[in-house]
Parts: sequence; structure tokens; C-alpha cells
Amino acid sequence: MDPFLRKRLTFLSFFWDKIWPVAAPDDGVPGFPDPAASAEPEPPATEPCSPPVPMQLFQALYDFRARCSAELSVSRGDRLYGLKEEGDYIFARRLSGPPSTGLVPITHLAKATPETLSDHPWYFSGISRAGAQQLLLSPANAPGTFLIRPSESSHGDYSLSVRAQAKVRHYRISTAADGLYLQKGRLFPNLEELLAYYKANWKLIRNPLLQPCVPQKLPQQDEWERPRSEFALRRKLGEGYFGEVWEGLWLGSTPVAVKVIKSAYMKLADLSKEIQTLKSLKHERLIRLHAVCSEGQPVYIVTELMRKGNLQAFLGSPEGRALGPPLLLSFACQVAEGMSYLEDRRIVHRDLAARNVLVGDDLACKVADFGLARLLKDDIYSPSSGSKIPVKWTAPEAANYRIYSQKSDVWSFGVLLYEVFTYGQCPYEGLSNHETLQQVTRGYRLPRPASCPAEVYTLMLECWKGSPEERPAFTTLQKKLSAAHRRLAPAHT
Repeated sequence: MDPFLRKRLTFLSFFWDKIWPVAAPDDGVPGFPDPAASAEPEPPATEPCSPPVPMQLFQALYDFRARCSAELSVSRGDRLYGLKEEGDYIFARRLSGPPSTGLVPITHLAKATPETLSDHPWYFSGISRAGAQQLLLSPANAPGTFLIRPSESSHGDYSLSVRAQAKVRHYRISTAADGLYLQKGRLFPNLEELLAYYKANWKLIRNPLLQPCVPQKLPQQDEWERPRSEFALRRKLGEGYFGEVWEGLWLGSTPVAVKVIKSAYMKLADLSKEIQTLKSLKHERLIRLHAVCSEGQPVYIVTELMRKGNLQAFLGSPEGRALGPPLLLSFACQVAEGMSYLEDRRIVHRDLAARNVLVGDDLACKVADFGLARLLKDDIYSPSSGSKIPVKWTAPEAANYRIYSQKSDVWSFGVLLYEVFTYGQCPYEGLSNHETLQQVTRGYRLPRPASCPAEVYTLMLECWKGSPEERPAFTTLQKKLSAAHRRLAPAHT
């Protein structure tokens, strides 16, 4: 009935708008026939998009009179959006006066900045969707407060954000060749006129536009915290206790590794504290943190990308299997160096294993995932959960009683040494987790791998002392492994 009457009795369009409003906010208020016309969708978390790149704004330096239908007449001071460059001309859309497009000589234009909009109290150029919500819901702003900002999810468009009682609604303002619109069919030459129309006809969007947002200083943003839209996930690299690891691009150009945290398994309330620890650590043998996305879900932890993947998989590859004992020992030295740094800062890894050491193109090794095991929920990371706890790498006191320390990390390092010298072989092969714990408690220790030097195996056994106090410190292990590497390397050259 609505489309029929609108089509046949167009002169009553104002009346139809009162009966059948056609705009809808992004929270899906029922009863609106055309929700797609105005809602600004939330950018998808799993498919991050690049940040918006606004069109170039120009200002006319001189009057120009069109000489043919393809050209656009402009007056000095007119503002225009440059849509496309065509030789010595700019195909532009005029913002002031009647909306129109056409070619204007480049010599008649000067680049202007979008900040001319900031003369208006309702325009906020450097604010995100989340920031707009936080600002509009602050005590200084009442229901009916609004602002316009650049759209995060659509290049060159804008968003109208309005406070409606205890929530904020966002409306997409789309940019077309001949104007701006919030609802299809209602074009405006600029934001000022669009806003004036919806102030007078606010029932079309079911939200009064009473006064511009009162600006206030938002809390200082953490320099590490970045929006998910800056990261594009390209290829899944693996999956572990903490989540999935993806190869991605940061801002479309910088290769990174993105760990997507499994919220169902993690104590997210403690995540911010753990991330603060990650930010404070900096060493060439630890994976470098680039950024975090901890506001909302899923949580991203973004680090440098190590192209050869984790050490366990690399050692099992044809390239890894071709390496001799000196290079294997160099891997052990590098890991011991990184763990010695964590030891100095009294940080317990809790899940040290070859799968959590990453390898770069230059065969540099870096320890990853330090401290994240602390965030696993108790029913996930406990002896009763069976396969979830990495029993074969875990010291007996940690597996049985959840007593973690630098010395339990030393036990795990001994198992990592076994992995290195067996080219990534699973320790205690053929035994279940329960059987492994039983055998280790009775005194069983892994045998010496064929390629492992005797002095290195002696260090493994020291790492596996039943009493934690008898196990060596990582600084001691680093010195002894470095000395062994110096002795071994000349003999194999």
C-alpha cells in the first residue's frame, strides 16, 4: 500500500513521510520499511577493513564559466569535492550552491582541508564510532545531542550519531555524485542543509536533533590500542590453546601476525593486566608486540611476523631436518637468552615449548606467548581437563598442584631441548598424558636423542630434577649452552 500511494500521489509526499517514515537506525528498530537506506552497519570483526580515505576537498581560486555541458561553472570561494583527475581538469562535485558535477581546470582550484567543517560545533573530524558513543553518553550530553563524523566503514561518507536516552544510534550519510543523502531520494548539497532538514523533520529518523554534542577531553588513548579495521587477516597460520594465529596486513602494507583470542577459554577480565606486561618487555629474543585490539571482541594481539613459523613445525620440515647440531644448539642458546630475560623480570612463561618459539628468515628464534597461559580459565587449564594442559612439557609440581615458577619453566626448557635435538618429535611418544605424569613422578626421564651432544643431555637431566630448587637458572643454562656451542661449532665447519 505504501509504495502504491507514494507513486500515485507524489504531491502528498510530506503526508506519507509522517505515516510511513523510511529511515532506520543501526540497532534495527522494528516497523521501518527501509532499514538499509540509512543504517550504518558495524564493521565486521572477522573481516577488518582499511581505514577510510576521504575524497580531496578543493576551493575555487577564480571564477570559471563552463564552455560546454561537460564542464562545471564555479565562483571564487566555492568548495568542491574532487572525484577524479582527468588530465588538466578535475571532475568535481560542488558543495556550495545547487549540487552539480563537471570538469573544472586544475589551475582554478586549490586543495583545501576537510577541517573547514570543523567550524561547525556538530562536526567531529577525529573521532571513532566508539569514541562518539562514549562522548554522547557522558553526563554533559542529554538525549537529543548529536554529532557528525567521518564514517569508519565507508570511504568518503559520514555518520550522524545521535543520543537516544541511554543509547546512541548511528545513521549513514552517503555521498553521491550529485549530493549527500541519509535516505535515498532526498539529496542535499551539503551537510548543513541535510542537518537543517532532519532537525525540522526528526520523526523520519525517530530521534530529535536538539543540540550539538558538547566536546570534552576523552581519556588518553593507549598508544598500543588500535581499531580492528587497521588489520586485514589474510592466511590462518595455526591454532592453539589461546586462539587462532593469522598472517595479516597492518594498514594494508605491514606484514604482521595476529593472534585472535578465544574468549570462551580466556579470563578476559585479566587480559588488560597481562597486555600491560607484554608492553613492558623488549628483547631481541622475545616476539615484539606491535598493537592490541582489546576493546570488544574478538581480542587481537598483533606481533611481528616470523615467516618460518613455529620452531616445532620448522624442525620437522625438509629445511629444518637438514640442519646439523651447531645450528640446533644455536636455537637452544637463543631460547635460553630470551628466557633468561624473563627470569630477570620474574615473569613465568607457563607454556614454554617449541610450538611457542617462532623462527625468522635469518633463523633467528624468538619466544612467544609468554604469560598467556595465566589467562586460561581454570576448568580449561587444569589436570582434570585432560588434553588441554600441556602435561608433557609441564613440571610435576605444576601439573599436579599448579605451582608455577621460573623453575617449572626450566623443566619445560629441558623438554624443548629434547624437541630441538629430535627435530620436533613429540616427547613421551606413545604415552598418554596420565601415563606420562605417572612415569615422570616415578623417576622416568626422556632418553638422549641421537644428535644430542652428551654435555647438552646432561643439562636436560639437570632441568628435570625432581626438586625445583635443584634445577639450574636460565642464566646458568645460557652460559653453559653458549660454551658448548663455541666448542661444537669449529668441529663442524
